[in-house]
Amino acid sequence: MYTRRHFLQTTFGASAGLIAVPGIFSGSLFAQDSPNKRIQVAQIGCGRMGLADMESILSEKLARVVAVCDLDPKRAAEGKRRIEGKYKKDGESSVSVKVYSDYRELLADPTIDAVVVSLPDHWHGLAASAAAIAGKHIYCQKPLTYNIQESIALRTAVRAKKVILQTGSQQRSENPFTAFRAAIESVWNGRVGKLKSIQIGVGLDKASGRKPQAMPIPAGFDFDTWLGSAPQQDYMEGRVHPQDSFGGRPGWITTEDFGLGMITNWGAHHLDIAHLVMGQQLGGPSTVEAKAGFMKDDQWTVHDTYHIEMLYPDDVKVVLDNKFENGLKIEGEEGWIFCTRGAVKVTASDGNGSKDDGKSALRASDPKLISPLGADAKRLAPSSNQYRNWLEAIVANKDPIAPVDEAARSVQACCAGWISMKLGRKVTWDVKTESFGNDAEANAFCSRKARKAEFDIAALLKSGGI
Repeated sequence: MYTRRHFLQTTFGASAGLIAVPGIFSGSLFAQDSPNKRIQVAQIGCGRMGLADMESILSEKLARVVAVCDLDPKRAAEGKRRIEGKYKKDGESSVSVKVYSDYRELLADPTIDAVVVSLPDHWHGLAASAAAIAGKHIYCQKPLTYNIQESIALRTAVRAKKVILQTGSQQRSENPFTAFRAAIESVWNGRVGKLKSIQIGVGLDKASGRKPQAMPIPAGFDFDTWLGSAPQQDYMEGRVHPQDSFGGRPGWITTEDFGLGMITNWGAHHLDIAHLVMGQQLGGPSTVEAKAGFMKDDQWTVHDTYHIEMLYPDDVKVVLDNKFENGLKIEGEEGWIFCTRGAVKVTASDGNGSKDDGKSALRASDPKLISPLGADAKRLAPSSNQYRNWLEAIVANKDPIAPVDEAARSVQACCAGWISMKLGRKVTWDVKTESFGNDAEANAFCSRKARKAEFDIAALLKSGGI
């Protein structure tokens, strides 16, 4: 059994010594001996989140961003422009940035140590697994993968190749998500007593109001490769990303062939926190029962309304409903604690964690439940910043705060919720086998047949000797 005590022991052990000291890097950790001893980082995907991730890495002294990759040349050019602008602003007269359209060519570059994967969800598993096989350290946006099969494959590749993967679960890090950490630690220290339930709101997607309609593929955009493992289909800008901006919310998020909707969008964040609260980082639900509505006759196809009930060990019930406020209400025998992002946004086009109604991002049935903890309290591993934590973990050659094993379990819970939505019935999840047991209908949703052999993740691992 993966207990809270085990988690605390392993997390504290893994986080010890993560503070990096320039100039003492182990040469074996880096692809090249760079003059400034910086981790040479490449950005794969230069869209809304990609540019946000890249600019965060650009601000870190441990890293040097040296390359960008995107199938849309406009986006690759924007990434290159921003990197050059940042380093020139810092006083550099000449900046060299490599530009790739094929991430496989980028991964073959021996001068690159690490990559940031900020692609549409249906590309996370394949690109990140290829990076692991190439020996590159990885920062991968959440959700870790598109489906359950890919979560297992990526975890296998990362552990086989002994690279460091950090998941973009920023709510684990202190800046600026202190409410989540405070709630987790309050529960760990017995403030709410025995856990009873966790209510989670992950927002609500609404149909676009536009019918599916084929459009010409923009000049230079490799749409066929962009589709990857997804079924063959016509190009629609509303299902891909905006052509006239870099910050708008992309349509692939609300198109089920590319992303599963709010259950994995915000769900990956909040179920990750729920797992921490319960001490289930390597666990998951035993049963999932859901009902949902799905968009029809619209260019978007994901679920809109939803109600999901998951049963976890110790009879803790996790309930997600589109009527709940975005965040987590953690209920125990001694009271409840609510945590959310409040007014915090990751990008300009993100929705807030809660309405701007003046409510605190951290609140409780009794203020005493969230009062400051003592010096000897159980604490979540320290992490001031998700990107810095990743870079420091690379230097220390230890797991970061959001490692691949735990991210795999979070996305599996999300996908189990989606599968129950699709089937319209209760499903039973086996944490040990990472399957739905003898339920062939449910298991069929754990993976999908790749459109082309080159996008098959099982074949990729086999070719990589895994």
